[in-house]
Amino acid sequence: MSMDHAAAPTRQSALSRYRLLWGQTPQSFRIGLVILLVHLIVAATGPLWAPYGYSQMGTGIPLSGASWEHPFGVDQLGRDVFSRVVHGSHIVILLSLSGTALGLVVGAVLGLLSGYLGGWFDNLLQRLLEALISIPFLVLALIAIASAGPELSGNPILVVLVVALVYAPRIARMARAAAMDIATRDYVTVARLRGESAWSVMRRELLPNATGVLLVEFALRAGYAPVLVGSLGFLGFGLRPPTPEWGLMISENRALIIITPITVLGPGLALASLVVGLNLFTEGLARILGRTVRLGAQ
Repeated sequence: MSMDHAAAPTRQSALSRYRLLWGQTPQSFRIGLVILLVHLIVAATGPLWAPYGYSQMGTGIPLSGASWEHPFGVDQLGRDVFSRVVHGSHIVILLSLSGTALGLVVGAVLGLLSGYLGGWFDNLLQRLLEALISIPFLVLALIAIASAGPELSGNPILVVLVVALVYAPRIARMARAAAMDIATRDYVTVARLRGESAWSVMRRELLPNATGVLLVEFALRAGYAPVLVGSLGFLGFGLRPPTPEWGLMISENRALIIITPITVLGPGLALASLVVGLNLFTEGLARILGRTVRLGAQ
């Protein structure tokens, strides 16, 4: 038997396994993954094929409505809204995922250490986290932006830090609960008897076994991060014009919703589809990892 004939069944069996694995995943996971892949492809390649630049004026007749050349219409400055939505894809995704990832790192470290160490550190940290969690998402974000001062207003790094600040306390609570459960296991007791430091136990024992919980928590928070970023942009506390951030675009065109509704619906639909994709992906991921996540929970 030749090498080609021997390799063919192997490739077929591998393909069959992948198809079987894909078929066993929850439908919500598959739909969410497809939506997310579309958004990621647009974010990565959009600036290369967008019809116009995001700040290019004079692309058409202002407020001319939807057309084949301008699917999302033209705003009052003559900018193509579709091109601005495409250019804004990577901005929204980067801000949302970066802020959530930073919040995950900070929250996981604090939560795991708090659950493992206990005592005064745990009590003090939990009171601080409870105080932060008691403040509504948007109010906490606005307080943080106001505290940063006007010099940093509109800075993308500030938006990332604000998203991290909002989500880190909630992630820390989940990480603490996981750490308190894992800390009772025999392998953690053995690590303690070996004289390993708290940091070493957290890194080698707690973190690997809490990965599933933290992964689902990251996906859940990432599903709401675009809404938070968009809300800040809509209220004028996010990125500065002419940055094509979707929430800012909705705010800029909201006065035109009666004249040309598509200029508002375009970025609104883009934001909604991203949030729906992330939530479906999260629900499916939670089922795969054996947890139940309620989509409406924040």
